[in-house]
Amino acid sequence: MFQPLPVFVGLRYSLARENTFFVSFITWVSLLGVAVGVAALITVLSVMNGFETELRTRLLSVSAHAVLRKDGAAITGWRQRLAALRGSPGLLGAAPYLDTDAILTRAANMSGAVVRGIDPSLEPEVSTIARSMRDGTLANLKPGMHGIILGRMLAYQLQAGVGDTVTVMIPSGDPANGARDSELVPRLQQFQVVGTFEVGLQEHDSVLALIDLADAEALRDLAGPTGIRLRFNDVLRAPVLAREAARRVPGLTVRDWTQEDAVYFRAVRIEKTMMGLILMLIVAVAVFNIVATLVMVVNDKRTDIAILRTLGLTPRGVLAVFMTQGLLIGWVGTALGVALGLGLAFNVGTIVPFIERTFHFYIMDPSVYYISTIPSEPHLRDVVVIALASLALTFAATVYPSRRASRTPPAEALRYE
Repeated sequence: MFQPLPVFVGLRYSLARENTFFVSFITWVSLLGVAVGVAALITVLSVMNGFETELRTRLLSVSAHAVLRKDGAAITGWRQRLAALRGSPGLLGAAPYLDTDAILTRAANMSGAVVRGIDPSLEPEVSTIARSMRDGTLANLKPGMHGIILGRMLAYQLQAGVGDTVTVMIPSGDPANGARDSELVPRLQQFQVVGTFEVGLQEHDSVLALIDLADAEALRDLAGPTGIRLRFNDVLRAPVLAREAARRVPGLTVRDWTQEDAVYFRAVRIEKTMMGLILMLIVAVAVFNIVATLVMVVNDKRTDIAILRTLGLTPRGVLAVFMTQGLLIGWVGTALGVALGLGLAFNVGTIVPFIERTFHFYIMDPSVYYISTIPSEPHLRDVVVIALASLALTFAATVYPSRRASRTPPAEALRYE
């Protein structure tokens, strides 16, 4: 259908607009609309990819890629189980932990928290908490010394600093072991603050406190940790690798980060999808302009169509003429949009600070937001999908006007010429 003559005529109609300024103007508006829509989609989705990666990195800075548990019971012989896990494909490290929901108090200040017992020597294998310390080090946690490390916001809520004493209150007795509600009485233990940390995520900095694993076992009256945390060399393959590792330690159930933090990432995916659909409306508006442009061109070129038909051009050839014109707008607009979008996406880190310096304001105020920079991470898959969707929409826009032109009766068009 797309023979040299129809293509040549279609290009001629697209590029020669000396006497049809209004049609030419609509054509350029349509082309720029497609370009702006594609560029906006690529830029926004790249920024959202960057935020998703930043969120995942911060969540997993303290949380592990996967966790092995024993239905809440203590894992006995955990050192032997760690030895069995060594050499598992992709495994970078494994460390025990024991989480306890507690209330922390200091003077008149009180806050709920998760008190996590860790092995300070093994913890750096599964988290970046050692690099996030603001005061003190993990080595300050020693068995029997009752030291505690607080998240920065938790320490602020308790008005506690290094050297201060906080009281940890948990219920003694375990309903799972047959204890009745009337038997659940508070158990109190004083801990001395030996450090603070900040990972840059509210969910960790405001609720998490770290103590030595032996102190956590004594606090809970357990004979071992309640779980083993795993870290792998590829976070995206962690769910598969975790299940392979779990086969080495029978009797333990496995949960990976996609299950533990599913709510966060589901929210990001939904927001990303809805933002993509909303921004695609920009391209849709440009597509409607393409339809209007081609309809006006068809009405303007009825005589030309009739003459071409009398010279032997088939209806399929006429169809190709106007489809060429519409596709040219779509392809050029998409190409410009992809180039502009990638240029913006790859240079967000330069453009945003320039705008902030020029207009003297913060897009992400560091005094309010943990993430004060605009991250950007273009994905080839997103770019390809956006480009193909744009081309498909512009192709669909050419169908009706082109079919209408191909059905123009030559005799009817030339009757009054």
